[in-house]
Amino acid sequence: MVVVTFMVFGLVLLIPGDPAVRIAGQDATVEQIEAVRDRLGLDDPFLVQYADWVAGAVQGDLGTSLFTSRPVAESISEALPVTLALTLTAIVISLCISVPLAVLAGLRRGTWVDRLATLGSSVGIALPSFWVGLMFVLLFSVTLGWLPATGYVPLSEDPVGWLRHIILPATALGIAAAAESTRQLRGSVIEVLQQDYVRTARAKGLKTRMVIGKHVLKNASVPLVTIIGLQTTFLLGGAVVVESVFGLPGLGQVAITAVTTRNIPVVQGIVLVAVVVAMLANLLVDLSYGYLNPRVRLHD
Repeated sequence: MVVVTFMVFGLVLLIPGDPAVRIAGQDATVEQIEAVRDRLGLDDPFLVQYADWVAGAVQGDLGTSLFTSRPVAESISEALPVTLALTLTAIVISLCISVPLAVLAGLRRGTWVDRLATLGSSVGIALPSFWVGLMFVLLFSVTLGWLPATGYVPLSEDPVGWLRHIILPATALGIAAAAESTRQLRGSVIEVLQQDYVRTARAKGLKTRMVIGKHVLKNASVPLVTIIGLQTTFLLGGAVVVESVFGLPGLGQVAITAVTTRNIPVVQGIVLVAVVVAMLANLLVDLSYGYLNPRVRLHD
């Protein structure tokens, strides 16, 4: 976490431009600009600025925006639910696509169904999320007029409106994740189908549906859980671009504005929150191992 925030802090400082000039105004004198820089601590050495930020973050203070003086925590608390909703919905869509497709491809290994699923996975991985999002807007919003192209409605205010606004960006974000999950889960399904306990279950006359539900899916899902944990970080990064395409008021919009204006406290706050979310996702992955595979044990 320290390494990530340290690197981002340094990279933001390398971005051209001076926040003090933006704050003081283009017509400000040199003395006025210097006064702003001194007030905000922009003239302090890099390590001093970073140390001050870390000292505040440890106490739960993420600082204030350089331009609005608004607490960074408030801005993040408003945008974070949108990004989390987008990410979680994308994961659900990814699983709804990848699980049945991977199981079907594994059961029909070597057939046209398997080849089609493999081809679809390769195409899905290669397509950028922003391009898929633009195509969705062109087709479903502009051409057909079925769904809104931009905007967001909170789930608590209007569940139907929320679904209409979130379905396109979440699908655009989840397609690449679904493609990778399908590829990985297909291999796991094929491997599990060759195990002795599956053959025994089939020899006992159990229906294919019961064999898949009771034996195949549970054991094949262990590597899938790992993939979901890794994809959470990927989806959080992809959400920045997708939110821009669909005009969602999430962390992506806040991050882009903060980076372009060198609003360091906001950038650092977003990075910190993203790292914490990724760590929590990986923790849930570790805890899920014990349930999906009793042979896996957590060690101190």
